[in-house]
Amino acid sequence: MPFFLPLLLQAYDPEIEAVMNRSRREKQEERAAAAQSVAAQKAAPQPRADGKIPIPEKFAKPFQACLDAVGESTEAGVAFAEKWRIDGGSFYARNCMGFALSQAERWGAAVVAFEQGADEAERGGEIAQSARLWAQAGNAALAGGDAAKARNDFDAALARGLPDGLEKGEAHLDRARALVALNDMDGARQSLDIALIQAPQDPLAWLLSATLARRSGEMALARAHIARAVKLSPDDASVALEEGNIAILSDHEDVARVAWERAVKLAAESPAGKAAADNLSRLTPAKPAS
Repeated sequence: MPFFLPLLLQAYDPEIEAVMNRSRREKQEERAAAAQSVAAQKAAPQPRADGKIPIPEKFAKPFQACLDAVGESTEAGVAFAEKWRIDGGSFYARNCMGFALSQAERWGAAVVAFEQGADEAERGGEIAQSARLWAQAGNAALAGGDAAKARNDFDAALARGLPDGLEKGEAHLDRARALVALNDMDGARQSLDIALIQAPQDPLAWLLSATLARRSGEMALARAHIARAVKLSPDDASVALEEGNIAILSDHEDVARVAWERAVKLAAESPAGKAAADNLSRLTPAKPAS
């Protein structure tokens, strides 16, 4: 094993990059699309088969209008949400307020809006909606760098109950990201194991699981889980970087070289791409083909 790798692999880990970056624009855009889809639906007296509860008709149109205002500008969205809240928009207005503030990366204020919405939903008996708002508060806290607050908010979401499947899996995955930032690796492993069961199609879950396994010396588990991540997300530079990290520690320098080269090709200017390039520069030059 090249002498430099233990120190290098301690200095950079994909889950740290994920904690710093994943819950910003990409995650908020995903939620915006989901919120718009829900807002467009008609009310129903019972939850749908997928476990998601549609917005009552009286709130659906103004909620959609609020999201549209956020699309124009975050200031317009905040103003719309505040007026709607005063006019009886309930926790749906606070939800839109939190989304608008998140779009502006005003994370602390977004956390407050989501948490207030969660409390209001719970007081009104909307426990499932409260759980979702607690989860959104956790993601805003995590994006703002407050991992302890994020952990508490994710705990609150899970305590109120989320339906089995992707929604619960994502909450456990996000909780694991917060626990990694808090250096609670045992707790992160517990949440990740649940996330892998509930959201098996999320490559980030397999990536973080592989990284934690590598850091704890469970190399067989690390290899198995990074293989799943590669299969699900072959064009992700962070996945390719970690594939190389695990390969080099498993005495497969040829596999590591190919994986790191792929990471550089995919995203040379990203933190993962730069780390992979640095790793490649320290390897013994490949022998030319005969």
